[in-house]
Amino acid sequence: MDDKAVIQSQYYAALKMLEAAIRQCPDALWSDPECKNRFWHIAYHKLFCTHLYLQASEKEFTAWEKHRKEYEFLGPLPWPPHKEPDIGEPYTKDEMLEFVEFCQAEVERNVSALNLEAESGFFWLPFGKLELQFYNIRHVQHHAGQLIDRLRNKESIGVDWAGMKTQQS
Repeated sequence: MDDKAVIQSQYYAALKMLEAAIRQCPDALWSDPECKNRFWHIAYHKLFCTHLYLQASEKEFTAWEKHRKEYEFLGPLPWPPHKEPDIGEPYTKDEMLEFVEFCQAEVERNVSALNLEAESGFFWLPFGKLELQFYNIRHVQHHAGQLIDRLRNKESIGVDWAGMKTQQS
């Protein structure tokens, strides 16, 4: 297996775990007001970032067709005046599952074309494109882990481990 196939496999596995968490989330937990960042909002944030960092550069990024301005931020905007993002109506579970499929297709389409020797393409990430892939996969798994933990602790729901892309997946 070549390096890009390994990267694709690990993206796929991380996204499968995020997808499983989204699918298994009960409606009451989807927008639970007890949680500062709602379940759906964390899922959206992560899918937005996955899509972004799969592009060659920030300049070449075009947001998903259902993107809503500022919804990608989980906290204050990173530029002055650092206001809280304007988050309104939540995304539905079906919309998030559609976005997962979109990101899976972006993995298939974009990873094979990456120049892993290039710079990241994002001025705020001062490392190379290969490290960006590890960074992005870790970011998927970080937030998938948050959501999986929320499912386990609040609803006693477990999510199966996905280790790699398999032929039947």
